[in-house]
Amino acid sequence: MEHHVIIEKLCSCAKKEGLSQIDTFTEKPAALNAAEEQLAYMQSSFCGKHNFDITEVEDHFVIGMTGGGCGCGTHEKH
Repeated sequence: MEHHVIIEKLCSCAKKEGLSQIDTFTEKPAALNAAEEQLAYMQSSFCGKHNFDITEVEDHFVIGMTGGGCGCGTHEKH
């Protein structure tokens, strides 16, 4: 079974970094580890206008934005 790490919406920082919106793994623990590493990188390296969290959805890990809209124009208000 495949497990995916999905960045729900690519903000301008994610686009500048060239992050892939979906990464695929064959093992769930590897996907979770990758999602946690990606989240830590995004929290520490991006501009700080967004906060992020991980939600497990049907054996996949979705990294989503939390909090208010930032006005960056790359996504609808969240």
